[in-house]
Amino acid sequence: MHEKIPGTRWYRVIAPILITCIISFMDRVNISFALPGGMDQDLAITSQMAGMVSGIFFIGYLFLQVPGGRIAVNGSGKRFIAWSLVAWMVVSIATGFVTNHYQLLALRFVLGISEGGMLPVVLTMVSNWFPEKELGRANAFVMMFAPLGGMFTAPISGYIINALDWRWLFIIEGLLSAVVLLVWWLVIADRPEEARWLPAREKAYLLQELARERAAHRSAAPITKAPLKAVFANSGLMKLVALNFFYQTGDYGYTLWLPSILKNLTGSNMAGVGLLAAIPFVATILGIYAISWLSDRTGKRRLWVMVSLFCFAAALLASVVLHSNIVASYIALVVCGFFLKAATSPFWSIPGRIAAPEVAGSARGVINGLGNLGGFCGPYLVGIMTMLYGQSVAICWLAGSLVIAGIITLLLPRNCDINPSAPREVDTDKGLVSVK
Repeated sequence: MHEKIPGTRWYRVIAPILITCIISFMDRVNISFALPGGMDQDLAITSQMAGMVSGIFFIGYLFLQVPGGRIAVNGSGKRFIAWSLVAWMVVSIATGFVTNHYQLLALRFVLGISEGGMLPVVLTMVSNWFPEKELGRANAFVMMFAPLGGMFTAPISGYIINALDWRWLFIIEGLLSAVVLLVWWLVIADRPEEARWLPAREKAYLLQELARERAAHRSAAPITKAPLKAVFANSGLMKLVALNFFYQTGDYGYTLWLPSILKNLTGSNMAGVGLLAAIPFVATILGIYAISWLSDRTGKRRLWVMVSLFCFAAALLASVVLHSNIVASYIALVVCGFFLKAATSPFWSIPGRIAAPEVAGSARGVINGLGNLGGFCGPYLVGIMTMLYGQSVAICWLAGSLVIAGIITLLLPRNCDINPSAPREVDTDKGLVSVK
């Protein structure tokens, strides 16, 4: 009978990563509450400009994706995120003092740059700490930053705007980054080898398991610094980029316009909208956990990505079809929340299946960076479509983007899926991983 391995890493690594990601998400989406909460009137922002302001973040977001992934593999993700927190704080507070939409566009772009390396860094840090059999669940906990961030952002933002105004929203939430910076620096470590607080038995277990898995990836002449072209030469990784682009178009089109959609649907004030917007993110947590559990249990990563995307699209369409019935339309939006991030855990488990670790570090940056250009296209598309044809047509376009992402899932290689009991093999010529 095996002794239970201590789980210190779950709260000393996952908890600070999750808290930091929540802060980044709050800084990213609080604009969606500020706009209908008075910013649009104070700065004379049209729906088209609102889409641009929401989406330009993701243009800046592209710049540090690959450097961030490489720093986490070869250097210190802890230091990278610490400096990022400083930048988030400064930019968010400065946003509270803007006087026109040009300043706002510039700051949103800079915020995108400063947050750009976060996800590839934290995902690589998680892969440094968790063996593959735990990686799906570990990624799922990290990916809960979006729904948890939404749950906190929605009511807090609505309350601050109602009690004060939209400028204080950016200032107060920006100051939270300083508190999180202190927690991050005192608690986190990059790797098990560097963690003095890690119990000896847990450290021995992790070093043994992680070394065994890395050995399975490496050839006799391992790649220590894989060139970026190795990422673009991998067709499986490029399909993940395309899939993520269409996924994020639907994801952020929904997320960044949800307060406006709810305000139009219900006619509530911003405090009421904040409370209503929190419920879909509660559903998101359930969706992430359920789909990650099913994905880990069955090993069918592609299937659960596809199911999540198609169900998300169907719920978006239902919210439009049922628009005349406020309760039914709102329930459909809550179902959207359930599937909003459900695909992320199986999705982010795939790069390590089809690329060697040295390639996968850069690949996560490329996939997240290029894919998140959809984060620009989604909000901007909704703004344009709303101006030209109305909000219902805009939502249908988002659903179409999710359907395309689901279809691309069918084209992914079979070795994206796993059989937990099967031994792994490595194609040493291409750095690809497969199972028997």
